[in-house]
Amino acid sequence: MNKAGDDDEGQPGGQSEPARQSVGKGLSKLSAPSFTPGWSKASCPCCHSERVDPLVLVKLGEKVSPETKRWLIKLIGAPQKDGGAGLLAHPGEEATGNIIVLSASRCTLLQATEELGLCKMYCSGDMEAFAYDDRNNFRDSDNMEAFLTLAERQFIIKYELDGLRAQKDLRIPGMLDSCVLQKRDNIWQKLGAAGVIVDTFPLHNPDKLKVLSEAWYTSNQLAQPLDKVNEYFGSSMAFYFSFLDFYTWSLLPPAILGLFIAYYSREVQREMLQSVSGSQDEEPQDEPEPLISGHMLQAVFSMLWSTVVMELWKRRSSALSYRWGTLHLAERFAEPRPGFHGDLGVNPVTGRVEPLFPEWKRDLRMALVSVPVVGLFLGLVVLGMTCFYWAEASVQQLHKDWDSMMSQALLFVPSVLHIVYTNMLATVYRTLARSLTEYENHREESAYDNHLTGKILVFTFFNNFAVLFHIAFFKQDIPLLRKRLASLLIITQLVNQVTEVVVPFLVDRFISAPHRTQSEDDPEEDKFRNQGTLPPFPGLFAEYIELLVQFGYLSLFSCVFPLTAVLLLLNNLTEIRSDAYKICKLFRKPFSPPVANMGVWQVAFEVLSFVSVVSNCWLLLLSPRLQDLGQQAGMSGSSLLMAAVMVEHVLILVKVIMAALIPDEPDWIRKKREHIEYTSMQALRQQKLNVQES
Repeated sequence: MNKAGDDDEGQPGGQSEPARQSVGKGLSKLSAPSFTPGWSKASCPCCHSERVDPLVLVKLGEKVSPETKRWLIKLIGAPQKDGGAGLLAHPGEEATGNIIVLSASRCTLLQATEELGLCKMYCSGDMEAFAYDDRNNFRDSDNMEAFLTLAERQFIIKYELDGLRAQKDLRIPGMLDSCVLQKRDNIWQKLGAAGVIVDTFPLHNPDKLKVLSEAWYTSNQLAQPLDKVNEYFGSSMAFYFSFLDFYTWSLLPPAILGLFIAYYSREVQREMLQSVSGSQDEEPQDEPEPLISGHMLQAVFSMLWSTVVMELWKRRSSALSYRWGTLHLAERFAEPRPGFHGDLGVNPVTGRVEPLFPEWKRDLRMALVSVPVVGLFLGLVVLGMTCFYWAEASVQQLHKDWDSMMSQALLFVPSVLHIVYTNMLATVYRTLARSLTEYENHREESAYDNHLTGKILVFTFFNNFAVLFHIAFFKQDIPLLRKRLASLLIITQLVNQVTEVVVPFLVDRFISAPHRTQSEDDPEEDKFRNQGTLPPFPGLFAEYIELLVQFGYLSLFSCVFPLTAVLLLLNNLTEIRSDAYKICKLFRKPFSPPVANMGVWQVAFEVLSFVSVVSNCWLLLLSPRLQDLGQQAGMSGSSLLMAAVMVEHVLILVKVIMAALIPDEPDWIRKKREHIEYTSMQALRQQKLNVQES
């Protein structure tokens, strides 16, 4: 940032003539002769282009002076060797306006592609880890629209902005003397805290979005255009929708089995009628029930099904990762995330000067602060559940004594108070979880996301399943468990659809849309500003949580309610299209970092798969049918418990064997991955030899 610090008052360096570079059709107003200074000129001569695509919009604070804006454009356009981002910047229609439109040159994109560890198609037809020095041997490396997806190009701009660090102490021009950047400060983070930068978001491409929408949620096709989703929204979004699609169609076998059991098993029919009517009277049986009941069949199937689904998903995930070029990501060697802080030093791996933070300090913070706080909130969940059952028993006794309209109304008070309590606790916990994860000071963005997700996952598991486990394992009330599960499946899905789609649609249609009316003749800058009026996309966290809770209902408790998979299948068939519509129309386009899989979410699904063995074995042990069989066989309660434990261990062993027999990745993917690792190692060795020779 030496240039930015030494020439604060000057005009933006490296600017082109107003008409030096033009943009594509529909964007010409950003480069017409009336606008000065126009797009900043690429620092590399080979990167000059007659067409510049606006990719990212930066919104500045209303009180940011033209002097500060000129300095910021100069900083963004300065070469990376001089401390800049090496990007292309346009000040908008007015040089004194509060937006900056960004794009990126070919060399900047290619260098970032290598730093991120993305794989691209080599001239031989195989995917290889991209190397900048070998760029001419990669297909379409001279055409950035074909070489990189739109999501990758936009994320690279964010990646370069987040990597801006002050090379020396300097004052921000046009700001108060107190607005000073210290050496190695993260510039983009500091500018955001100072109010210079209000927002940074990627821009929609209306033509591409229209094509994607027609192929995604407005057509009658069942298959999802995952490659188009990856191209437009990025691999993280594409992996979510790929898993949603895979999981939805994987519900077909348990749904068919559930319908079969519900139709042919008189025991299941009787229990379902009792749950609906509330009657617990036993009806006389005209015919003896079969030795293996529908509940037993459903339980064993659910335990094995969950293992097969997750193992097959891992194989599909690895194939998609190879196809989308994210099989060989190298985040650990990239710049630290913006929020990372520490003492300046030399990274022993990369040799770069950057903030360093000892691992033992991070582990100590997690052990002495994060773990106790998370445990405290889990205790509050249990406390709330205990108070709920105590209050419920109290008002029921009160109603029994009074038998009045007032006492009947009081029956709903414990449930309402428990819902309010859990929602408030979840809101406070999410905020605290972010603070705890920030305090742990993780270097990589993925490590930060994984630890944050892990914290909220534990809390969500308790919040959603604690009551069901309490009913099943402590109260041992199977009819109540069946009734509670059925109500959760129906009510929760309806509430999710309303809150996730209907409410945002109504807000967008009647509140936001009237304020961003536009026509084809409007300036492109106004269209870009209108995109900023959309709410930011909240992320995929809630979507994954919803799928995880579904997976838990099915794998943990479906043996008491065989129609669980049927209800989930019907919900997810609409969920795919509603989620697609919501992301395309109701929210601002998000930045999407390249990912190789679902990350910690995949681990969470696998953990639930193993917990399902214990849950289903215990539920079967409590079933009246199995207890009757045990009594007929002359088995005591302890003998029946020992038999259940043995069956549980056998099923866990079967799951482990099945997981081992199904490789996590196809053999051809394994060979491709090993080849990529080998060629990367060879390229690194050649680079060292070249450096030594020079």
